[in-house]
Amino acid sequence: MAAPVAAAAARAVRWAGRVAAAGPLLLGPACLPESCTPRIAALPSRWSGSSSALGSILGLPAEKPAGALGQHPPPVATSKEEQDRLLRDQPDQPQNPKVLRIAIIGAPNAGKSTLSNQLLGRKVFPVSRKVHTTRCKAWGVITYEDTQLIILDTPGLTSPFKAKRHKLDEAMLTDPWDSMKHADLVLVLVDVSDHWTRNCLSEEVLKCLSQFPQIPSVLVLNKVDLVKKKFILLELVTELTEGIVNGKKLEVRSAFKHNSGSSAKSSLQITQASPPESRAREPHCLQETDQAQEGSNLASNGDMSVSKSSLVTEEAQGPKRYGPRDLKNMKGWPYFQEIFMLAALRGEEVDTLKRYLLMQAKPGPWEFHSGVLTSQSPQEICDNIIREKILEYLPLEVPYGVIQVTEMWEEGPSGELLIVQNLLVPRKSHMMMLIGRGGKVISRIAQEAGQDLMNAFLCDVRLKLKVEMKS
Repeated sequence: MAAPVAAAAARAVRWAGRVAAAGPLLLGPACLPESCTPRIAALPSRWSGSSSALGSILGLPAEKPAGALGQHPPPVATSKEEQDRLLRDQPDQPQNPKVLRIAIIGAPNAGKSTLSNQLLGRKVFPVSRKVHTTRCKAWGVITYEDTQLIILDTPGLTSPFKAKRHKLDEAMLTDPWDSMKHADLVLVLVDVSDHWTRNCLSEEVLKCLSQFPQIPSVLVLNKVDLVKKKFILLELVTELTEGIVNGKKLEVRSAFKHNSGSSAKSSLQITQASPPESRAREPHCLQETDQAQEGSNLASNGDMSVSKSSLVTEEAQGPKRYGPRDLKNMKGWPYFQEIFMLAALRGEEVDTLKRYLLMQAKPGPWEFHSGVLTSQSPQEICDNIIREKILEYLPLEVPYGVIQVTEMWEEGPSGELLIVQNLLVPRKSHMMMLIGRGGKVISRIAQEAGQDLMNAFLCDVRLKLKVEMKS
């Protein structure tokens, strides 16, 4: 008994030392190059409410941002027994606990797991540029003061036809729907850098939203740092919301004046119209409009020399039920309560969303002990992270045929975690691709996966990968 206690104490000391030396935990880059600053500074983060995206676009004075949210998240337990004990433990309830269950849904590769990791402050979900990286639902837990946020990270919503084509498990189809049943709030993530899909919500997402209309939904536009012309975001907002946000009808009007003799940069002028009493009550919100107020200019690379757009709101019609035929003709969802714009990979504006989620939490008992970060076992996290690297380094459908078998998982004499995993492939050609010339590919996979595991477990990890043909 003394040995495990001593090992846990040593691990806690190492954790405290790492935290003190490393400073704030950031998943994205700590700073951005100067060339990126103007683009990021112009990013609207939230559509309505204080410090809203509309206020940012209009150049209205924003509220002073609060400091970084949250304490350092706890590490993931290195043994299944320890993790199971944490999951079984009674939550250490504060005096007035609050809780919110959040389902994150969207098309495959929209950035759901990246956003989940950023909200958690530690990487526990696999992330890859290839679709269907997340294979089953998993929970992440954020505990901040008296509030607990439970994030339900789900596979991308896909159709039965695509699931059969990619040989996906049935859970890939059912898990997102099961998560919605337990959610208090749903985040719909859209990749605005994808020119082919960004102008409408997928049929599967619309079906999911229409099946659970009683659950409040929030639209999150991701990867906005990759959109050069910011006025495109306004157009996307109108299309993805069917012109209605939080029960108010939006209308975007544009007038173009072409001036072929002018070589000056074009600008997008946006005006907000609102009655004086509305401005006095909530200056940064999108309200009903009677009187125009001029806004700021956003640089764009369009062909017009001047374009003026005004955003006008009026009371929307009452909610109506949508049948299957209606959904086929819909591009967006008219019942979003809020809209956020962020860049999850860089961590930009993630704290804005996190503050909103904390404010939405309702009084209720916590479901997990504050020491829990995820419902996944340490072995599941390890398998997912290694598979993420395999997806990144192997081409086409090759990585989906790799089978992972853990041969050794134990703690070394100095508290380090020793892991040996066997990677089984169906063909010799696949084995050669996975090993790489001179073993460079498999060495890089082991090195990168080992670093991610160290950040998750906050202890030294020695990872050894072996590649074999399936017998």
